[in-house]
Amino acid sequence: MIACAVAIIPMSRTSFIRAEQPLAPDLAADNTTGRGGGATSRRRDIVFIVNPRGANGRTGKEWKKLLPYLRSRLDSDCNICESLTSGPCHAIDITREAIREGADAVIAVGGDGTLHEVVNGFFWGGKPVSDHDQSGHTTALGLIPLGTGSDFARTFGWKNDPHEAIERISRGIRSRIDVGVIAGESAELHYFINVADVHLSAKAGYYASRYKKFGNFCYVIGALQAFFGHHNQDLRIKVDDGDWEVYSQVTALCIGNAKYFGGGMKITPNADPSSRNFEVVVLQDFKWYDFILKMHKLYNGTHLSVKNVSSRSARTIEVEEIASRHSIFVQSDGEYLGFLPRKFSILPGVIEMIC
Repeated sequence: MIACAVAIIPMSRTSFIRAEQPLAPDLAADNTTGRGGGATSRRRDIVFIVNPRGANGRTGKEWKKLLPYLRSRLDSDCNICESLTSGPCHAIDITREAIREGADAVIAVGGDGTLHEVVNGFFWGGKPVSDHDQSGHTTALGLIPLGTGSDFARTFGWKNDPHEAIERISRGIRSRIDVGVIAGESAELHYFINVADVHLSAKAGYYASRYKKFGNFCYVIGALQAFFGHHNQDLRIKVDDGDWEVYSQVTALCIGNAKYFGGGMKITPNADPSSRNFEVVVLQDFKWYDFILKMHKLYNGTHLSVKNVSSRSARTIEVEEIASRHSIFVQSDGEYLGFLPRKFSILPGVIEMIC
């Protein structure tokens, strides 16, 4: 076995750091011929995208500790390629280049924010990057949770254990999952894999991002800050191209492709990333004390039985303000996107994920 040491080399904004072991010359081939003339499985090319500043620098430190174990498990049949992100949106560019160059898998190493960027990197020009490639090769998505929040992993019941994640990657079992796409007033599209949300919860997430140094407690701080000056608002909603409906005094609206957000809150408890539908949960006319009294229900997923909470399944949902003040926050996977109006649509089975 030839060791795959990782070399950090100067790179442009869109390049990734390669292993010193050369990548397989024909990435589209299913096998290569060994010295004895027999067919052997070709080495898989796996790109690990790491946010070294994630979780106040803890992600980078944990990743360095993890590398020896990663090499010991994967070096025998994989070319390990490492890329450290240098700033916001860098993971998007790295992912696109990795897919174009025929990587077998791109692995997000970090929290939900890094995963969110990597998922957006699977798309370009309104289509999957793979659709621009005529070879028919498919790049899988993987996850090693090492960040502040790992809400998406909770839906699969995955522990926040990187060694367990490496075992999944070693097995390489793939499953098709859905991705949400968000369209606004501009032509730009935005993709999400976990939960998108509107109004109070989105505002809380916006403020929580400022307090990541406090770990998961940042979500509590963000929620408290969001309550100051908050007003429930009437919204206009259209589901699956039906008629427009008015939802009065909306506190928060959550569109779940998966179940959890906000550091473990089971907000869309019936969501399934392979269901080809969102679960849409609407909280109406909540006061600050309602959250305190019902917080445990929001975390264990039993809040759907609470008064003024409704749930429905949807393939698409359009949401508009009635007052048109451009003051209703929107976020997806914990990333602030701006304000309403927005249209949320499901892309069924569009990504293969290592599960």
